[in-house]
Amino acid sequence: MRLAVVIGFCMLVSGCFASASTPKPNSGLESDGVSTVTNVSLPSSRLLPFAPTDEFLQCVPYARAVSGIEIYGDAWTWWDQAKNTYSRGKKPEVGAVLALKKTSRLKYGHVAVVAAILDSRKIMVNHANWGSDSRTRGKVHYRQPVVDVSPNNDWSEVRMMNTIGTFGRVYPAHGFIYQPRETAEVQ
Repeated sequence: MRLAVVIGFCMLVSGCFASASTPKPNSGLESDGVSTVTNVSLPSSRLLPFAPTDEFLQCVPYARAVSGIEIYGDAWTWWDQAKNTYSRGKKPEVGAVLALKKTSRLKYGHVAVVAAILDSRKIMVNHANWGSDSRTRGKVHYRQPVVDVSPNNDWSEVRMMNTIGTFGRVYPAHGFIYQPRETAEVQ
């Protein structure tokens, strides 16, 4: 059943690559802050190529490799490290890195690269090591939906779709670290 839901969602998303209208904040969201995707507008990709691997992969080296953002250390340190080197903000851009804060469940934080912007409160990310078991941990996950559930529509609280096709708990986020101009222009 869950597999059918995931496949149906993927089919819905892949069939909706029309121009997007700009919705009002919270429009189309269910009471839990999550909705289905109806329109998608994809700019050209700003993600650097990443060769498939069977090795266990953490989120940091993956995000660094595909975004061109040269930050090292645990994911929770990226936001402060970016302060004087990279632009940061609260608006998603394709190729930017979404930096999640350190929590009791995310002891090292988490980083994910924006792969598509669906609307003002929904994006898709590519990231590594987001899973709950040996089948999903250490793997790269492509185009997983993320929803902004923050009260002020500022991406300070997000829910990420997990590997079984449901939206998980709310995670606090710092915001987005933007690619250097030369990396974004090369793509």
